[in-house]
Amino acid sequence: MKGSGSENNFKTGAIDFTAGSLGGVAQVYVSQPMDTVKVKLQTFPKLYKNMIDCSIQTYRKDGIFRGLYAGSIPAVAANVAENSVLFAAYGGCQKLIAYTQGVENTKDLSVLGNAFAGFLAAFFSTFTLCPTELVKCKLQAMRETGGTVGKDIKAQNITPFQLTRQIFRTEGIAGFYRGLTSTFMREMPGYFFFFGGYEGTREFLAKPGQSKEDIGALNTMIAGAVGGVTLWVMVFPADVIKSRIQVNNSKSSMTSVGLHIIRTEGFAALYNGLLPSVLRTIPATATLFIVYEYTKKVLEGRH
Repeated sequence: MKGSGSENNFKTGAIDFTAGSLGGVAQVYVSQPMDTVKVKLQTFPKLYKNMIDCSIQTYRKDGIFRGLYAGSIPAVAANVAENSVLFAAYGGCQKLIAYTQGVENTKDLSVLGNAFAGFLAAFFSTFTLCPTELVKCKLQAMRETGGTVGKDIKAQNITPFQLTRQIFRTEGIAGFYRGLTSTFMREMPGYFFFFGGYEGTREFLAKPGQSKEDIGALNTMIAGAVGGVTLWVMVFPADVIKSRIQVNNSKSSMTSVGLHIIRTEGFAALYNGLLPSVLRTIPATATLFIVYEYTKKVLEGRH
């Protein structure tokens, strides 16, 4: 019996891992242009009038692939790494929360229980996300930083691999974890609201007597979009600070960077780039969850 239980847990974890990976890939290609605009507005707020101006300038100067889709390779790596670990950990954390609450089936967890499971799961996914997202942000802001990486190294057309190698040579492993604290501060509370918003919306959209697993594709996408918007609205200042630290190669603490932004640019600067983030997260998280849920159904043999 113990062997059977372990085998079942492994299978469930593998399904969550695979579904999260596929969802992460789909999410990137839907959302990357607006993510590029978000990072530019967060890091260089004085260079662009607004989201539309930033999009047009980026397209005119660097085109689609080197401009709007800059950093898409590390973004895919970041999302696959994050979402595979996140969803696998989420399943495990749901079981932990269910055990502590005396709930037999994780499907019967409350919205708050699912939210706490997401909070705990984000602790594990942050370690895989921080290095790949750091490379992505640097590539997205390469033009604005003058096309340099490290000390006097021209890198206007640098590839993700070359940039990764350069960071490792100049800063070592620690260089990939610049902004780790602010990433934790974004990810853990963010995924509390992300999964709480998602599961809560699924329950709200389920008809009387209907399982939230059977609400259909459109409602699943709506729930995913609500979860994504809730995440970004609640944790956006931490994301702005993280982007500044990573792009500018800052060694300052999260608190000092945040206070500096408020003193020099005003509190509203902590929300630079929020609009493109919200606009991108609606289709992105809708796509993430529809791919995740239906991949699980296929792999579990459900119809």
